[in-house]
Amino acid sequence: MSTNPAAPDARELLDRLTLAEKVRLLTGRDFWSTWPLEKIGLRSILMSDGPSGVRGPVWDEREPSLNLPSATALSASWDDALAYRYGAVIAQEARRKGVDVVLGPTINLHRSPLGGRHFEAFSEDPLLTGRLAAAYVRGIQDNGVAATPKHYIANDFETDRFTASTEVSERTLREVYLLPFEKAVTEARAWAVMSAYNAVNGVTATENDLLQTPLNSEWGFDGVVISDWTAVRSVNAARAAQDLEMPGPRGVWGDALLAAVESGAVDEADIDRKVLRILTLAARVGALEGTRAVEPAATPGSGTAFAREAAAEGMVLVRNTGVLPLDPGAVTRIAVIGHNADRARTQGGGSATVVPEKVVSPLDGIIAAFPEAEVEYALGAVVQEGVAELPLEALTNPATGEPGAHVRFLGEGRELFTEDRRATRLVWFGGDAPVDRSDTLEITTRYTSPRTETLRLGVAAPGVSRIWADGELVLDADVPLANEQLGAAFLHPPTTSGAVPVAEGQAVEIRVEYEIPKDTGLAGALAYTLGTEAEDSDPDGLIERAAAAAARADVAVVVVGTNSSVESEGFDRTSLALPGRQDALVSAVARANRRTVVAVNSGSPVELPWREDVAAVLLTWFGGQEYGNALADVLTGAREPGGRLPTTWPARQSDVPVLDVTPVDGEVRYDEGVHVGYRAWLRSGTAPAYPFGYGLGYTTWTVDRATATPEFGSGGAVKVRAEVTNTGGRTGKHIVQVYASRAHTAVDRPARWLVGHEAVRLAPGATETVNVTVPARAFAHWDEGTWAYEPGEFTLHVGSSAEDLPASVPVRLR
Repeated sequence: MSTNPAAPDARELLDRLTLAEKVRLLTGRDFWSTWPLEKIGLRSILMSDGPSGVRGPVWDEREPSLNLPSATALSASWDDALAYRYGAVIAQEARRKGVDVVLGPTINLHRSPLGGRHFEAFSEDPLLTGRLAAAYVRGIQDNGVAATPKHYIANDFETDRFTASTEVSERTLREVYLLPFEKAVTEARAWAVMSAYNAVNGVTATENDLLQTPLNSEWGFDGVVISDWTAVRSVNAARAAQDLEMPGPRGVWGDALLAAVESGAVDEADIDRKVLRILTLAARVGALEGTRAVEPAATPGSGTAFAREAAAEGMVLVRNTGVLPLDPGAVTRIAVIGHNADRARTQGGGSATVVPEKVVSPLDGIIAAFPEAEVEYALGAVVQEGVAELPLEALTNPATGEPGAHVRFLGEGRELFTEDRRATRLVWFGGDAPVDRSDTLEITTRYTSPRTETLRLGVAAPGVSRIWADGELVLDADVPLANEQLGAAFLHPPTTSGAVPVAEGQAVEIRVEYEIPKDTGLAGALAYTLGTEAEDSDPDGLIERAAAAAARADVAVVVVGTNSSVESEGFDRTSLALPGRQDALVSAVARANRRTVVAVNSGSPVELPWREDVAAVLLTWFGGQEYGNALADVLTGAREPGGRLPTTWPARQSDVPVLDVTPVDGEVRYDEGVHVGYRAWLRSGTAPAYPFGYGLGYTTWTVDRATATPEFGSGGAVKVRAEVTNTGGRTGKHIVQVYASRAHTAVDRPARWLVGHEAVRLAPGATETVNVTVPARAFAHWDEGTWAYEPGEFTLHVGSSAEDLPASVPVRLR
């Protein structure tokens, strides 16, 4: 429980509790915390989203969070040491906000590129995901904060995620989907795991035997299984190894669980086991009297410096005809083009969203990196869908005179609560606002227009909204739900707007009234955005003006990407195409300037039909709040683009071998078995745009002279060695990858599968022998309830991607 010798004994504390007290501890006190119990010295344990930043107990721009690059950016680094540091920075953020348990990392797999939460998970490969997950968990927990790998298990889609069942074989579960969790538990000793919404083979995850076997019985998990929010469906979950129901206080367990124990329907021993685990977690994070959590270690540099480094480490250069890196001293005029260049996506949408203090856009970063160059910006194509919040610098709070807006909650005509906010994208998800007791939300602000235009002033929220501009009613709308779930609308609200003509410098008094729905689907939670919809009345003109800007420039940098309607929690994608007219934009710019560089600002694969027509392509993911500076670092060569692909990028959606994410008759069938990701691509024989593991740099490499240790038994490991040489003119980073294959086998195996990898950094002309340890389990397959080893010869392939493997060496399993 704790290294502190004064730590109390959990069993002794348990014996002091009544049955009612024990049951109470098993459901959250509120959205984010557990119940305290003074008589045993237990304080509340505070939890928080999310994997790429720590929001804390309130979703509020007045308490900003460090916004780190997305999980796909981290995984593209293929760097365990970076993942460990990432976890350590997360722990520092958690302690700064008083958080004990971070609800991450998300380690579901990229089974299909249409998965809506793809950006929040690491990769399509179980080994790469598992290694990075274990490092991330160690980084958090070595610094006194609990990590919560999620979502256990086979929750790799968003459509009907609350009700759908994943139909998957035991072998596939063991070899593919459970492996990342196994590594997070057995190698990093995760203190918590989050159970998923979906069912697995017909049994909902919070009641599934998989919570006991293999999690507890085989892996030795001694932490707390926390439910995804509202994932506990019945008292039956208490009979399983589900430990804590979140959120509270109005959960499914409570009085019903107490009655079930008193009647004998649930064994009190099951309750005791859960309480002991919660007390163990409390001791680990310092929430029990007599215990003290490890203080987070100081890390070199600031959190923003790490965010900048991590973003660059994950950027993947997939094409370069020699235009990159750019010499700032030699460039006199740059065209920066694209909606995402000015309004970049730094994170995906959903519950894990954090609010950073400041975001550096690509435009900002390029202007700073090229101080002597003339930088011309052109929008090019509208990407935004729905309402974007009003910029803070254009707002004045009428109550304070400071930047922002004044907010009031009203009930029966009287003021119940008021606050001054520094944003018009407002979320109440925890905190003191009386959402459940109010019938009206009022927002007032003064907007000063930076230009003469017709402002498409609107809202994002279901239900009745009214907007007055200078006393004139400009919007009176009852916005219908896209579906019947108000809870879903919390993350993906419907929008509407009205036209307000404004002149440059004109100040407009804005007042909004919103009739708060009686049931938001999440008790005490509310989301509301006052903002503007993008003007897109002249799409051809936007492209023409962008192409003209490119023609005047030495180099054109186009930033394309997705929007919140494409990649977010709560829904899956329907298309891999870039939204809007971005493909036409890139083609037009490339025709105007042969030195066109494209940065792709998406969290997951998109089609790039123009990829061979431009001078360079950088896959930059959701790069966190320092995205613009990191991109500029890579463009100028101040940093190496250190990434390699953690998932396969298709040329066309129709080529993708495993695509389905939509349940049929309530089921998503994983009939492809172990052939997921690049394994499926190898089996299909179709060439992707860019294969798994692929990535260029600003130097070149050779990998050869691979050797391996002699024959080994099932309990040993293979030591693979290969000589790696930096054959270029710059110091750089390379990822040495090792894959296994089996030519003659009685087992349905992938054509190749990743069994090891290591990062190496070398000066120009330097050679290093890189050692990669391949554990025996890499050669095992699951067969009738156990790990089995097929004797005979395997081949280990060493190289730079799933398709570039110049060196190979046989090994024999006996």
